[in-house]
Amino acid sequence: MAKTKKKVVMAMSGGVDSSVAASLLIEKGYEVSGVSLRMWDGGRNDERVCSNYEGAKEVASLLGIPYSLLDLRALFLESVVKPFALSYLSGKTPNPCVSCNRDFKLGFLLDWARKQQAEHVATGHYARIVQDAACGRYSLLRGRDRDKDQSYFLFGLSQEQLAHTLFPLGEWRKGEVRKRARELGLPVAERPESQDICFGDHRSLVESYAGRGQSLEGEIVDRWGKSLGSHSGIHRFTVGQRKGLGVSASHPLYVLGIEEKSKQVIVGKREDLGCAGHLTHSVNWFEPPEQDQIVAEVQVRYRSAPIPCQVRPLGERRSEVRFQGVCAPVSPGQAAVFYRGEKVLGGGWIESAL
Repeated sequence: MAKTKKKVVMAMSGGVDSSVAASLLIEKGYEVSGVSLRMWDGGRNDERVCSNYEGAKEVASLLGIPYSLLDLRALFLESVVKPFALSYLSGKTPNPCVSCNRDFKLGFLLDWARKQQAEHVATGHYARIVQDAACGRYSLLRGRDRDKDQSYFLFGLSQEQLAHTLFPLGEWRKGEVRKRARELGLPVAERPESQDICFGDHRSLVESYAGRGQSLEGEIVDRWGKSLGSHSGIHRFTVGQRKGLGVSASHPLYVLGIEEKSKQVIVGKREDLGCAGHLTHSVNWFEPPEQDQIVAEVQVRYRSAPIPCQVRPLGERRSEVRFQGVCAPVSPGQAAVFYRGEKVLGGGWIESAL
């Protein structure tokens, strides 16, 4: 229980998670203000977008807390949407949710909260933060509900952000959250999950960032360079993809690699798909390695299983990751997050496969 009326700014998306999280903070005695960040809606404000600010305003009113809407669309377009599109055009598979959480939900919003004399920001993420009483450092842990755990998207946070962030749902399970919403009579109790990327069908968006007159077309080739067909843009493919390749063969084909300069999409059999590991850049460590090589597990996609690995820091925030006992596909541009059990050690961005 909060001993005093500490001010907290609650990031409200209009969904069931942030709505229940706000109610839990109120129950604990915090002085809560609800805020929605209007970053991207593509002209829509329906139940599937990342932030339904009309729904958030309704919930805030029912909970009896003040509510604000911050329009950050121009900033979001330049710092998240544009890099996302250019990354796809270069043959990578980006993950904009990481920078959105780091720079907006727990970045811009934290700065704004401080101007309102609030000590913390809170979100509806399924993750946990703990502080080491001995050294004072903060650690990030998986959410108790492993099916909903969102720690993968939070590896880029700083110690300062962890120190001023609350995750009220860290110990909760999704079913319990919906049950609490029904008990509170919240209209979002049965609202469906928001989609993974708020851009929706991003292909036309990515193509709008191509240079004027720039040809996006290229060849689909096998491992030996034999042409199997053509494609309309490498941004339509990702490593490991099987469906929608536009070519046929006597056996299923998978995307093995994507070449930016030649615009070639390389395909092959499933057994050709895995790799021994990957190079990772821009690594952010919550638990800085104390050895030249550490044993960990790495998660290379949000829904993928952690892979046992050895991580060797290379300097300049780069690391070499070697899988142990398995070969697995990786997609340059995706996040690689290092775990030891429930604890997040750190994470970075996949540079290339080994």
